[in-house]
Amino acid sequence: MENVTRVLVVDNNQNITARIEKQFSSHAVIKVVKTIENGNVALDYILNHKYEFDIIVMDLILPDIDGLTILQKMQEQNIKKKTIVITSYKKEYTINMTNNYGVSYYMLKPFSMLALETRILELGNKEFNKVAELNDNERIVHVAISKLLHQLGIPSHIKGYTYIRESVFLFYKNNDAYSGITKEIYPEVAIRYSTTASRVERAIRHAIEVSWTRGDYDLMEEIFGNSVAFDRAKPTNSEFIATIADRLRFDKKLLTI
Repeated sequence: MENVTRVLVVDNNQNITARIEKQFSSHAVIKVVKTIENGNVALDYILNHKYEFDIIVMDLILPDIDGLTILQKMQEQNIKKKTIVITSYKKEYTINMTNNYGVSYYMLKPFSMLALETRILELGNKEFNKVAELNDNERIVHVAISKLLHQLGIPSHIKGYTYIRESVFLFYKNNDAYSGITKEIYPEVAIRYSTTASRVERAIRHAIEVSWTRGDYDLMEEIFGNSVAFDRAKPTNSEFIATIADRLRFDKKLLTI
């Protein structure tokens, strides 16, 4: 259960809580630990069971006390939990208030289960948490890498996505690292994500294979056509990482967000 993201759902709409529970009932890395329909009950659970969940998915309109009050009490008690607000209430003042309380996402109802799944995966990802610790320039680079990887067809929920993103970032910062991708970058990524260099290498290889079957063909040919035998074989891990990093260096428009 170490890699599972535990979710607390707070919403008095039983149809929504049932849909969320069904969506993640057999999910590989997302587990709904509890659903609560009442604001007072939710606050009590959050205050007394804060180590039993990782992410809160919560409506703002609840019986007894509302979601904003819960967020305020959490802030007063220094309980820092990633929170996704799901609501039909879209007043600008309310949205600003949720931002003040550190809400990670604000999703208007109706929303798709796929969109909710994506947000939970992002928030539960160690790599996502690390991005929040970067300075502004480093964050821009991370965002640019993410955009390219998505365009290349690599889904963000597989481990290889995380490892490629980190490897490209490290390579981008150190132009002399190409000869050391296996001996230097893989071990560094492995340390950051509590795994082994060989697992990092295998996960990246798998992500590249996924990319080659579902990515934007024209973009792949544009990026890799001059660096690998594009029509005959997929790039090696090192070629893929180095080429993406070079793309960022030479196309500064990618670094504007």
